[in-house]
Amino acid sequence: MLEKALLGGWKYWLWILGLLAVCLIGGLCYLWQFNVGLGITGLGRDVAWGFYIAQFTFLVGVAASAVMVVLPYYLHDYKEFGKITILGECLAVSAIIMCVSFILVDMGQPLRLMNIMLHPTPNSMIFWDVIALNGYLALNALIGYVTLSAERNGVPPPAWIKPIIILSIPWAVSIHTVTAFLYAGLAARPFWLTAVLAPRFLASAFASGPAILILLCMVIKRVSRFDAGSVAVGKLAVIATYAMVVNVFFVLMELFTAIYSGMPEHISHFQYLFAGLGGDATLVPWMRVSVALAVLALALLLNPGTRRREWTLSVACLAIFGSIWIDKGLGMVVTGFIPTPLGRVAKYWPTAPELMISLGVYAAGLLLLTAFYKIVLSVRGETAA
Repeated sequence: MLEKALLGGWKYWLWILGLLAVCLIGGLCYLWQFNVGLGITGLGRDVAWGFYIAQFTFLVGVAASAVMVVLPYYLHDYKEFGKITILGECLAVSAIIMCVSFILVDMGQPLRLMNIMLHPTPNSMIFWDVIALNGYLALNALIGYVTLSAERNGVPPPAWIKPIIILSIPWAVSIHTVTAFLYAGLAARPFWLTAVLAPRFLASAFASGPAILILLCMVIKRVSRFDAGSVAVGKLAVIATYAMVVNVFFVLMELFTAIYSGMPEHISHFQYLFAGLGGDATLVPWMRVSVALAVLALALLLNPGTRRREWTLSVACLAIFGSIWIDKGLGMVVTGFIPTPLGRVAKYWPTAPELMISLGVYAAGLLLLTAFYKIVLSVRGETAA
């Protein structure tokens, strides 16, 4: 089936060449970083995790969100999700590969990752995070391949794959829960020291993931003959709506707890995010945009009329994506280090090489996702014919 990814018109190959060009630029910047060190990034002693780990955090949520189509289809026999379940699994595989890539580029010496396997430490959350991510990658790759092969051959999937599919459902929840534990387990970082961090991560994941999948279905509908169906897209929109409401509720609970308790070590982080601290207001305009996008998304999604219209739904999904990406892809990780435990306001902003490496990783993920979707649509075109 892999050969189907090599077939396409000039627009398809123009898109592929564009992604390859971005990958090449990102790869060259990574070689520069590999030779010189992380000094070419904005990271330092005070802010040890930055843009790379923030993208990892966001993409883990995107990967985990595949459970929102797998669970209704396989456990509740919701047939309307039959067309898009494989799309969600392909998205999960691509997202996990990008997650692992961001971890690798964040490490000064990527070979050190082997120490996790050569010298396992079960009391370390990173050890469990590596197991969770790689296990989830293997599960989704196996499920996607077996179910697509069965569809191509016109036969039902083998019975032995059903327990693996069921196993992937709690595993999806575990990958973002363990990621949250990575942060919540650091006692010197009060911004992450909250019991609702894992539920907040999951809520944001279950909002952003379906929103991205809806946008992908709309794009595929325009560039091919594939139509996910208005019912399936509508149900995904409802899922994204409820998840976004819960996500906003958790954020408001965090703000109330920090402000009403009056604890300076908690308030200072939110002050840095939304008002600036120590003369540094770098993230303030970004977080205000995130809030505005969240309000716009809820306004469009909570109204059934605008939620059912394609163009307003696409605007709402873009708003969800933008709001959560800013919150998790910029604010969540960096703010945990600012101010420092000693009260110092450190300066951090990703440098140009850092951004280009990140774009290279995203381009590689999109390249994989394009190839996966090309294979899926080609197989379904054959079976339909």
